[in-house]
Amino acid sequence: MQRFFADDSFWNTPIGPDAQIDPRSDHYLELLAGEYGGPFWINLEDYTIPVYEADERTARRTVHQRPAENPEALRRRWGERERYFSHGPGFGSDVPIPDHAVSDPAGDQHLAVVDWSSRTVWDTWACRRRPDGEWESYTGMVYPLDGGGVWRTGDFEVQDGDSIHFHGPSRAAGVPAIAGLIMQREVEEGAIEHKLAYATWRNAYKQFTSPAAWTDGFREDGLPEGALVRIDPALDPDEFDLSPGSRVVFRALQRYGMVNVDNARANTLYGEGLYGHPGRSWDGLLAEGDLMEVPLACYQVMVLGEVTRKGDGQRLRRAGEE
Repeated sequence: MQRFFADDSFWNTPIGPDAQIDPRSDHYLELLAGEYGGPFWINLEDYTIPVYEADERTARRTVHQRPAENPEALRRRWGERERYFSHGPGFGSDVPIPDHAVSDPAGDQHLAVVDWSSRTVWDTWACRRRPDGEWESYTGMVYPLDGGGVWRTGDFEVQDGDSIHFHGPSRAAGVPAIAGLIMQREVEEGAIEHKLAYATWRNAYKQFTSPAAWTDGFREDGLPEGALVRIDPALDPDEFDLSPGSRVVFRALQRYGMVNVDNARANTLYGEGLYGHPGRSWDGLLAEGDLMEVPLACYQVMVLGEVTRKGDGQRLRRAGEE
């Protein structure tokens, strides 16, 4: 079985039989039913992460710092900064990027590269190939494929009010971009043996819990990033009109659950982006709306860990500001 991170990492550990449901689970599920809410979607066509494999034969590229396109807007939002986006350890002249690689064509422009032989991962946000053929990105991280896959807030020189993107991570919750992805080969093989990742529009302002290392939430009484959610393990997938592929996802959500990693204008999970892979497609295997057969009442928010009250300082949105 080929999966990201060490076998005993948080991402690869099932939810234990004695795990408790958070006392506010019903409240959080009501929030998820609000603006841009409802049953969970699966991002497959855009706003997700394409993953490319590399080895010693893959061409090494220079990934340049992408300049901020609207520095005045950044100054209004976060104040003066010497540099708005960190070069991070993922930038430089020795990043393996295959010739056929294409970043997410939607606004986030994520791209990740995995080298199974050296057990190394590179991931980026707002990454693109320039007209001159060179690559540039706002963020860059490089980390071990067989590590724990969890970063701590103290790993970054981030200050309360900052975006974690200034410091390297490409996910707003400060987690690896590849963590929690639904990979095509897993669905084909009939089993996902790790936690999944999700995003929502109902995230709490300056509240997060591990494995999140930060947050970009903006709701006064929202769901902290890092929150773990599962489908009730007592449910039978035969109760729902699920495709074979969505049954695989359903089972993973019962056994491992999913982690809140970002803001999105939907409740959504993330499937591997197949943009730059000719001949590969999700067609007939998994569709973006397949999980919407499962109502929110079937989900459970697990007991939150210690909540840290720091994060991105974007505007707080209060109840009633829809």
